[in-house]
Amino acid sequence: MSNVLLITSSPRGADSLSTRFATEIAEGVKARLGATLTVRDLAADPAPHITAAYIQGRVTSPEARTPQQVEAVGNAQTLVDELQGADVIVLGSGMMNFGPSSQLKAWFDHVTWPGVTFSYGTGAPQGLLTGKKVYLVTAAGGVFSEGVYAPFDFQTNYLLHLLGFIGLTNVELVRIEGTVLGPDAVRAAITKAEATVQSLLTEAA
Repeated sequence: MSNVLLITSSPRGADSLSTRFATEIAEGVKARLGATLTVRDLAADPAPHITAAYIQGRVTSPEARTPQQVEAVGNAQTLVDELQGADVIVLGSGMMNFGPSSQLKAWFDHVTWPGVTFSYGTGAPQGLLTGKKVYLVTAAGGVFSEGVYAPFDFQTNYLLHLLGFIGLTNVELVRIEGTVLGPDAVRAAITKAEATVQSLLTEAA
């Protein structure tokens, strides 16, 4: 049976469009594939920011770790296990100050793990989480896919880079943008996202 992992990160709760459409994709893929669904809500249950216990603990043999290191590495291992066990990953991200939320950044800091999710064994970075499908849903108040604000999009390109770095290169991107530009812009953004999601779900069937 296929496994779907849904990761949401917006602190906007029910008002979050990235969460809304990421959830719609995850539930749609689950239904079409007859898959199981794991939900990781980073706003409701945030990953802790990394500490010395994690940095030192992950390079220390398990039997030599301090209790703090055991806890820190265990937190990261749980998140990595979810990734490794997923066939399909759906990631929702709302832009915060031109980038992803700190909750999502903390999650990436835990799962970007040398020797576990990527390797330098060949002399160049090699992602180890291969063979998975990713749906990335990004939301932003302005329009960042083109125009004068495109250089300020430190969300989408950053997330695509980090996903690719750990081997997640098969990515479908859904952008929801322009939502602070008035009611008409909001309706247009939602209509466009709905059409994109339906198209992707049809392909996933």
